[in-house]
Amino acid sequence: MAAGSRFRAAAAWSSSLQSSRRAFSARTPSRRRLEFAASLRDFTPHEGTADVGETNLPPYLTSAQLDGAGRGVYMETYGCQMNVADTEVVRSVLQGAGYSHAASLSGADVVLLNTCAIRENAEAKIWARLRAIRAERRKEAAGWRARGGLRPTRPVVGLLGCMGERLKGRLLEEDQLVDVVCGPDAYRALPRLLAQARGGQPALDVALSLDETYADVAPVREGSDGISAFVSIMRGCNNMCSYCIVPHTRGRERSRPSSSICAEVAQLAAQGYREVTLLGQNVNSYADGDGGDGGALVAPSPTRDGFTPMVPPPKASLRFAGLLDTLSAAHPEVRFRFTSPHPKDFPDQLLEVIRDRPNACASLHIPAQSGNAARQGDCMTRRGYSRETYMRLIERVREVLPGVAISSDFISGFCGETEADHAETLSLLEAAVRFERAFMFAYSLREKTHAAALSDDVPEPVKQRRLREVIDTFNAGARASNEEEVGTVHHVLVEALSKKSDAEWAGRTEHGKRVVLPRRPLPQLQFGELLPPPLSRSVGAAAGGAATGGGGVARGGGGEAGGGGGCGVADVAPGDYVAVRVTHALSANTLRAEPLAKCGIARFAAASGGAGGGAV
Repeated sequence: MAAGSRFRAAAAWSSSLQSSRRAFSARTPSRRRLEFAASLRDFTPHEGTADVGETNLPPYLTSAQLDGAGRGVYMETYGCQMNVADTEVVRSVLQGAGYSHAASLSGADVVLLNTCAIRENAEAKIWARLRAIRAERRKEAAGWRARGGLRPTRPVVGLLGCMGERLKGRLLEEDQLVDVVCGPDAYRALPRLLAQARGGQPALDVALSLDETYADVAPVREGSDGISAFVSIMRGCNNMCSYCIVPHTRGRERSRPSSSICAEVAQLAAQGYREVTLLGQNVNSYADGDGGDGGALVAPSPTRDGFTPMVPPPKASLRFAGLLDTLSAAHPEVRFRFTSPHPKDFPDQLLEVIRDRPNACASLHIPAQSGNAARQGDCMTRRGYSRETYMRLIERVREVLPGVAISSDFISGFCGETEADHAETLSLLEAAVRFERAFMFAYSLREKTHAAALSDDVPEPVKQRRLREVIDTFNAGARASNEEEVGTVHHVLVEALSKKSDAEWAGRTEHGKRVVLPRRPLPQLQFGELLPPPLSRSVGAAAGGAATGGGGVARGGGGEAGGGGGCGVADVAPGDYVAVRVTHALSANTLRAEPLAKCGIARFAAASGGAGGGAV
């Protein structure tokens, strides 16, 4: 057993037992506390028989008590994509222990909330939901009593993820809204924690790990559309930005072995998935120690000149650029995206992979947080770069990837932000960079962060006013950007029927923009055919949706499919790739398009004359 795992296991028991003692002192007589008191065995590794990976059990539990057969688990997921991926890991762990999926809260034996702690309002939603669950359980129990029936067994309620790690014992001791608290590195322990809770013991494990990546856990994608999937490639963050709680709730960076990532992606491709998003708190800092083949630790540092990392990057034989190159080469008809990156880790090697691989989407998230040079680089935010450094990166990205779509994050009202600072953020949004998407929030102080020691001196009304101005400025630019899309040809992955009409499909372009298109049979684009040239904006607008440019769908001399024979038309289904021409900008977020032809990634790249698969 790895030393890191032994340390984490011992720390987990210690934390859990300390919480149990405190909670039991208020809830239970001393004799019961002694029954579950810690012994030397609790702090030394020993073998267990759990089927889900936790090989060390406390002496008061047997493997039979971990069996969840006949018990249904209902889960709700809040927050980022990583939490979605973590929920899939939790399902796998519990399924391995015999638990089954429950479709609703009513009748579930276990209720788990996977939570987010990034902002105060995210936690407020969880508190409200927990109180609602308690009220619903009490109402259900009262109904049984009124009908003279036996009261059903009270479900075990658990809180998972970042909020559990941050608040720890408060959830069990003060509010008593939950029975189980489990941090993001302790999901293997859930069968044990649930067994403890069923026995009346408070159950808590929030110990952070130096090595846990769940590399050997096959995610259970319950309710997946079978088209897009998240694959976690690393966990934790070393950046220690002053405002961010993530390093404190998810621990230090550690990367999953590339061999397990490649195996999971290969399985997804074999199952017919068409898009994979690679996940990590700082995904482009990925560093495999041996590259999966025992190679020397010679991969160059991913840090760009001008950026100052809080922690030097580890030595590795495989960086993120190499991993993306390997995956995109092995699965040319699967799209690859990644989130969430840090600006410091965009070396030219990564940009060149995206340029050269048609299935590596030229849609990059490059968080700015602020447009003020001092605020980005000084000790206040600890971002490690200036506005000038950020702009040099943006210019280089656009130089290598001319059609790239860039998204970003912005915080309004951080400690000490002046009106002049705010104006610089607006100028970054308005003139310096045209962002396609943005995630914008008012600053929310988080305990334990570096910024918690600073004065949160921007009044809340001022924060909200500045946030509205940031949102309005972004939306104006995004609408203008979408208007410029009219007449361009894009490659859309069809995802589902439109929510507004069964006569339309909804999907996303290679740049991540939402598109709706008419639902009708289409020809299959053949190799050697060219897509029609893009219409001018005025012609596209005047066409009113009949965007065929006279030449139709690259017919190469006539016929429905062209190419001197080709094939007939075929229905479109979710998971199909379709070449489209944009006809209208419906909003800052959505385009309407005319479908041209069904075509895979390689065919679209060949027909549009570029490896990068961008708009033509």
